[in-house]
Amino acid sequence: MSAQVKGPILVTGGSGQLAVSLEKLGGARVIRVGRPEFDFDRPETIAAAVQTYKPAVVVNAAAWTAVDLAETEHEAAARANDSGPAELAQVCRAEGIPLVHVSTDYVFDGSKGAPYVETDPVSPQTVYGSTKAAGERAVLAAHPMSVVLRTSWVYSSHGKNFVRTMINAGAKTSHLRVVGDQTGNPTSSDDLAEAILAIVAKVETEGWQEGWAGLYHASGTGETSWHGLAVYTFEEAAKQGRAMPEVTAIRTEEWPTPAKRPADSRLDCGKLERVFGVKLPEWRESVARTVRQILGAA
Repeated sequence: MSAQVKGPILVTGGSGQLAVSLEKLGGARVIRVGRPEFDFDRPETIAAAVQTYKPAVVVNAAAWTAVDLAETEHEAAARANDSGPAELAQVCRAEGIPLVHVSTDYVFDGSKGAPYVETDPVSPQTVYGSTKAAGERAVLAAHPMSVVLRTSWVYSSHGKNFVRTMINAGAKTSHLRVVGDQTGNPTSSDDLAEAILAIVAKVETEGWQEGWAGLYHASGTGETSWHGLAVYTFEEAAKQGRAMPEVTAIRTEEWPTPAKRPADSRLDCGKLERVFGVKLPEWRESVARTVRQILGAA
């Protein structure tokens, strides 16, 4: 196959963090689509969007991401995370369009005790994780020009995310309790967008290469806990004149949720660097930049 990327980049999940970052960094060639124009609950809109915009590449950033709600809304989560992406992959295959599909660290149970590599068996513990794992398999089975990027702990200066939540909470209270026994890789949506655009550029210059299809891990470099991420966020906010609240580390069982979070979902991103020459920045520098963006906007 020799698909060339020379044209629009169609991004689904148009109002989400990643889609906004892709448009910000990719410019006018990035076209964001979302509901009602593009809706996995209305399968007919999938092919219609692709036919309308005639993209050179599609980035599927649309997903059911309400992790706890998915526990009681299994069918809706499955449409958004599994059958919908499968249909999109089939449409892309029919049109000869490369597809980048975004997945999650929640496909793992967090018990390995070391960073996960792409060949590790999945063992999702939640409806969200199960539907995302099924979606990965379906996309790769449907389309031989698919790249699936698993990422984790995504935050940005826009949208709903942990870093923004902490800054907002820190402005209202002097003491916060944050889970300290879950470990992962915080990922800036801007950094993830840069990685995706780098993959697109490589396809653009070299044409699609056999062996590129498959799973890749794409998260921020370095690791921390939610408590560590909160503390660092407040340290950076303090540099911008914000008061720094006291942050107490608590155990997962002290903050019960309907969906079980993986205790250690660190991702080894070496394959992404080996194949595409892409490595995401160290998480602290990206958090610092994001905090400056949030407080500058405020």
